[in-house]
Amino acid sequence: MSKKAGIIISILCVIAIALSAVSLACSLGANGAKEEDNSDVQYVLYLGTNDKDTNEPVFAPDEAKVQAEKILLDQFGGYTIQEANGGWVDGDTTYTEYTLVICLSDTDLDSVHAAADDMIKTFNQSSVLIQANNTVTEFYAG
Repeated sequence: MSKKAGIIISILCVIAIALSAVSLACSLGANGAKEEDNSDVQYVLYLGTNDKDTNEPVFAPDEAKVQAEKILLDQFGGYTIQEANGGWVDGDTTYTEYTLVICLSDTDLDSVHAAADDMIKTFNQSSVLIQANNTVTEFYAG
């Protein structure tokens, strides 16, 4: 092999190594590790607390939270609950009720339905409103 061919081959090897390093760096992301897919579905449940038959509260607000928390801890091991007031008009009558808004991530629809079944029974509801929202979830630790 001539000296000229050896130099050309050496240059091509350096270029190939440099391109490989750039390609690897691009595929690893800024922190040197592959970026995780943080896409998730957040389920938001709206649990009214008035009895479906009498339209009277099934539990006092504090007890309603306790009952919902028991179901959520049993099903998921954790939860986020916000308190709200719901209202609607039926004919000439306006109804209001204490409502729990429950946010759940890192779960699936079957598990959410199982918890909703327990809530429907415990709170004597016709239904529980469930919203499924596509989100990006990150447990940020600094």
